[in-house]
Amino acid sequence: MQFGKVEDPSLINFSLPADAPETKEIWSKPAKNTFEAYVGCAKWNKADLKGFYPKGTKDELTYYATQFNCIELNATFYNLPSSAQVSSWKDKTPDGFKFFPKITNTVSHYRRLIDVKEPVTLFCDAISHFEEKLGMVFLQLHDNFKPKDFDRLKTFVEDFPKVIPLAIEVRNEEWFTNKAVADELYQLLKKHHITNVLVDTAGRRDMIHMKLSTPVAFIRYVGANHESDYSRLDEWVERITLWKAAGLEKLYFFVHQNVELASPLLSAYFIQKLNKAVGTSLHIPVMATQNPTLF
Repeated sequence: MQFGKVEDPSLINFSLPADAPETKEIWSKPAKNTFEAYVGCAKWNKADLKGFYPKGTKDELTYYATQFNCIELNATFYNLPSSAQVSSWKDKTPDGFKFFPKITNTVSHYRRLIDVKEPVTLFCDAISHFEEKLGMVFLQLHDNFKPKDFDRLKTFVEDFPKVIPLAIEVRNEEWFTNKAVADELYQLLKKHHITNVLVDTAGRRDMIHMKLSTPVAFIRYVGANHESDYSRLDEWVERITLWKAAGLEKLYFFVHQNVELASPLLSAYFIQKLNKAVGTSLHIPVMATQNPTLF
């Protein structure tokens, strides 16, 4: 992921901000044994995740799903999959695996939420074939989709099928710099039980807004291929530990990098720390190639 990339990550203050007041409003008394954690990468193709797959791996998704319990499915952003393709992906993964497909760019970038009933219906019909393995879909709006078009987003949210869990990521700075706009967006998402995506990337620290609109943390973490990647993950583990104690029900955490090859390595580090901190028992992914280059 090149979004938010900077030339010198050492100049960035990566400290996580305090929780937004809105986040504290959504916690309920935590029930025992309700916390679920899903941690994965954004891709499964061998060309990007060098050093991850054993030599001779014939089907990358099948192997990937032995190491991770989820995938942030960006392929659906570029091409609307057929029902048959979705069923094929589903059948290659074990019980408990979850897919998190990105809504096609026809909806978000080309039509910009105008007259999107048909492509949304086609997308939802296709990804419904994930059945119990569908985690949550997410809408990523273009960097230049601004609050002046809030009514489009409101209509999209109101019309989106309620049976499909949805998260939304806004990117334009105006969504974060204008408090009235930020509050209006938050209230819309909260009202419709839509998860507010957090993006942790070097060049856009405003996207770590810490406004959870549901008891679900959907976090897209972008490493900078820098030594700070580890300490940043440590801080996330600390925050998630606090959120779980407060009432967080689900964690969806996806690891990206500007150069993706070591995303599994960072994921393994994060999972090991998370298991120890909150008592999860997620499988720790194994790199097939020893000592891959991280930086």
